[in-house]
Amino acid sequence: MKYLRKKFNLSRLAIKYSWLTVCVWMAITVAGLFAFSSLKFALFPDITFPVVVINASAPIETALETESQLTEPLELQLESLEGLKQLRSSTYPGQAVVNLSFKVGADLDASTAAVETALDEIELPPEAGFQVIPLNLNEAAAISYGVKGDGVSLDDLADIAEAEIIPPIADIPGVLRVDLLGMGERGSGAAAAAPGGGQTDLQNPPSLVRFSGEDVLAFQVIKRGDANTLEVVSQVEDEVRRLQADLPQVELVLAATQATYIREATQSTIDALIVAIVIAILVIFGFLRNWRATLITALAIPISLLGTCIVMAMYGFNLETITLLALALVIGIIVDDAIVEVENIVRHIEDGATPRQAALAATREIGLTVSASTLTIVAVFLPVALMGGTVGQFFKPFGLTVSAAVLTSLLIARTLSPALAVYWLRPGKGTREKGLGARQKGLGMRDQTETSKNPGLSNLSITDDPELDPELEANNYHLITEAPAGSIFAQGYDNLLSWSLKHRKTLIGLAIASFFAGVALIPLIPQGFIPKLDRGEFNITYTAPLPQLPEPTSQLAVSGANPENLEAGALGAQGPPPDQELTGANPNPIPNPLALILNESHQVAEQLEAVALQSPEVESVFTTVGLRGQPNRGRLYVKLKHDRSLTTAEAQDQLRADLPVLAGVTTSVEDIQFVDTGSEKPLQIELLGDDLEILNRAVQAIKTAIKALPGFVDVTATGEHNEAGSIVEIERHNRRRAAYVSANLSQDQTLGAATAQMVAAAETIIPPGVTITVGGDSARSDEVLGSFASTVVLSVICMLVVLFLPFKRLLEPLVVGLSLPLAIVGAMLALLVTQSDFGMASVIGLLFLLGLLDKNALLLMDYVNQLRRTGLSRNAAILKTGLVRLRPILMTTASTILGMLPIAFGLGAGAELRQPMAVAIIGGLMTSSLLSLLVVPVLYTVLEDFWSRTLKLFRLKESTAK
Repeated sequence: MKYLRKKFNLSRLAIKYSWLTVCVWMAITVAGLFAFSSLKFALFPDITFPVVVINASAPIETALETESQLTEPLELQLESLEGLKQLRSSTYPGQAVVNLSFKVGADLDASTAAVETALDEIELPPEAGFQVIPLNLNEAAAISYGVKGDGVSLDDLADIAEAEIIPPIADIPGVLRVDLLGMGERGSGAAAAAPGGGQTDLQNPPSLVRFSGEDVLAFQVIKRGDANTLEVVSQVEDEVRRLQADLPQVELVLAATQATYIREATQSTIDALIVAIVIAILVIFGFLRNWRATLITALAIPISLLGTCIVMAMYGFNLETITLLALALVIGIIVDDAIVEVENIVRHIEDGATPRQAALAATREIGLTVSASTLTIVAVFLPVALMGGTVGQFFKPFGLTVSAAVLTSLLIARTLSPALAVYWLRPGKGTREKGLGARQKGLGMRDQTETSKNPGLSNLSITDDPELDPELEANNYHLITEAPAGSIFAQGYDNLLSWSLKHRKTLIGLAIASFFAGVALIPLIPQGFIPKLDRGEFNITYTAPLPQLPEPTSQLAVSGANPENLEAGALGAQGPPPDQELTGANPNPIPNPLALILNESHQVAEQLEAVALQSPEVESVFTTVGLRGQPNRGRLYVKLKHDRSLTTAEAQDQLRADLPVLAGVTTSVEDIQFVDTGSEKPLQIELLGDDLEILNRAVQAIKTAIKALPGFVDVTATGEHNEAGSIVEIERHNRRRAAYVSANLSQDQTLGAATAQMVAAAETIIPPGVTITVGGDSARSDEVLGSFASTVVLSVICMLVVLFLPFKRLLEPLVVGLSLPLAIVGAMLALLVTQSDFGMASVIGLLFLLGLLDKNALLLMDYVNQLRRTGLSRNAAILKTGLVRLRPILMTTASTILGMLPIAFGLGAGAELRQPMAVAIIGGLMTSSLLSLLVVPVLYTVLEDFWSRTLKLFRLKESTAK
């Protein structure tokens, strides 16, 4: 231990070469500023969602025959592909759409090549043909503009757009292509301009466009999967301003953009981060009452953050919701190390040492503790960075950002802080009464008695250690064993700790009861995946009935399908437009049926749009008729006013109630998705079975039951076009027949409760031989909790291993491990009171608590061990340690809790995502810090006594056996 304590004392070298230390950190600060300027803003981490779609057709008359001759051979050939996560398909008469979802982060080009190679060897019916369509779900629409002009026809506007507007925008770096929308049945003939040239009909299907009640054209800018949305949008906006000045006869109107919300959400998180920093500094000053010490401690915050930016730039991370949350969270941790170091130096100066002596002695005394506790935080968060699946991709930037920040803060606390303390701190003028940590010459009768039993212990020289620094040895500097006690609060804690040591069973019982109380609260807390965000924007999607056409072709039947269960890939490639020929497609004998379908779908859109625009909360409506290549489907993008009186969820519920009920038309009011997954609803259950008629009857019965439940809206079911003896749609999942029931939730319904109600209703209906699983956000929520449980176990194991190395015994690691559950009751109670979701955001908060709590426990136990080595009894050492370490523990806890308050208040865009995390942290810290100040010392004594008795019993048995 002495060897480790000396080796970990980097402060001695930092103080000896103080100018070099300062210069190194100045260089890191400058490099951090450059790294920060290179970071890009985004909403979420850059994650690749690779999807490959096979759109196959053959001259087959029925869906059942198509399934056996086309769908099943394709699935059999593709199911063994490496990295394949999920295989879904939709089958219609003469057509099969197979959707392959690969593991998140997989290379899309490699996955596409593997699919093409596998299909080279497949045997399909004669005249069958197929297309392989790679889809990167990150290739999303970044911004859209309406194109209109007084007295200018749509045809003339289209000519202007194709010649003068689209080409320069398509040449902007990061732009994948620019789609011209609103050309009606001409849509498939109009170019979807791309930087490299070329056209693709599937990406630019026939469509009509309206903007706030007026027929217009529109162009939609699709960004590349690896491009930054804000950068692309900023350049497009600049180009549009230039074009608008050159084209006075044309008006370019902003119709939809992702950038506004991204900017607002990231700025709100940055604002909360700045407030947290200011509050942390004020808290430190309130405790230390020394502006020099406060400045030294406060410098750790910006320098640690800038050092973290260097690591973020190296890994290619963005300043997005997850990494900004990580930076906001670690404010309490990165200032923690500096607080402990500087507070300890100040304590030694208050005891009479010179700043240099105090810095050398205090850093040697605390160095191992600070280093071990910080390394345990890294041990907690590195497994988070290694989590698998979609959740792991989201958490990887979080885990690495936190780890980089705390390691940087450790180096600052061990080097820069003590080097500055030597030159900036000044000895006090005999004022030992100030602050929570003030000194007093006596500690009461109990401590005087203890000292009398051990003469000389209170001034035991640490120069008994021959490996000590020469300067300390020359000045005969002493380890401080005189505990601070100058306040009523400190004296109250001293009395409470003394009582706890005398009533250990009672305190342990209370701790166990609090843990079980926290666990019992979990079922009462709303559960979800990602909280519902008040974005001020949402979509209304609709499906209109197909008109009665003589002898409709199978292609038109496909266009009328509404496979809600499919992922984005399948929906995005539902099939080519009805006027596009594929091998095996029959010619359409109807003259221009597409125009008829678009026209009737357009009329439906007008009626829905008129109702939406009547709402005083709505600013604009951007309507696209002909969604995803299906002319009878459409989407209304509704933008709410900034100064609205209703939340987004309230406005959605109001519009659901006001939208007209149109014959044969289904509507769905949906949130804007982070990643476009094909309008998949948050709540979904899947039925798997072999008999199609049984599946169809079951999903229709479940749909009827779900619609009768409160809180379930926009309920849909697959297979609604199927009839007895006439199957036109077959869904399959991982080579089994499937059927789906999907629903949106009203503002008063939570995901966890809704999932339980939906599953309970379905289980009373499903017949034998049919199995049920959950999908949508419900499945993602289960993935989060499952990944979290395994990650917590791995994190705790890593933490205990790290703790074992410096202490070389199991006692301290076991005390830390057993004290971690103390945070549950406070965190769960806070989530329950605020009705915050227990989901991805609150899970981040709980992980953060693991790292913070072990630091408090180590601060206590390491100092107890140091005092006991001077000769103090265990209880006396514990009591003195409690008072000595009370101030730094309260400082770090108070700075963290108060710094989290702006986030917990739920202010600014994206606050719903940040709030559960802050609430969980505040609640957990409020209970765990209080409990750990009492439970950790008691656990320390209980486990040590248990171990001693076990050894005595073992030795007794050995001696008896001999």
